[in-house]
Amino acid sequence: MTESNHRYDSIKKLPHHQSATRPHMSLNDRAAQFSPFAALTGYEDAVAEAARLTDTKIELDEYAKGAINERLNAIQDTLDEQPEVSITYYLPDKKKSGGVYVTVTGRVKKVDEYERFIVMRDGVKVAIDDIAEIGGEMFGAVE
Repeated sequence: MTESNHRYDSIKKLPHHQSATRPHMSLNDRAAQFSPFAALTGYEDAVAEAARLTDTKIELDEYAKGAINERLNAIQDTLDEQPEVSITYYLPDKKKSGGVYVTVTGRVKKVDEYERFIVMRDGVKVAIDDIAEIGGEMFGAVE
């Protein structure tokens, strides 16, 4: 071996220095010093938001609108019984264009024709203009 290989032989077997005044750093803390720096704060959230899919609202034809109006009238006629129905409606997205279709099942408390909302007993408000479909036992087995 050359002399350069034996250069540190005298100190290789010495004990590792430990500070008497500072606590020993854990391996996790030492590794954190070298973790990547997040220069673009919020970038991952923005990418996830852009990747989130939304639906476009389906415009109903006159036949479908008429069927929904008939079912709304039937619900209003039986409000004293608080009928249980399933309503599928379009819920616009608050962050970007589009939205999602949601189905809520429950008992109807009120049909507000002036404000154009259906109020369910659990407090959910459904805009009448956003309703795509209404179903339930009160409409019979064939829907």
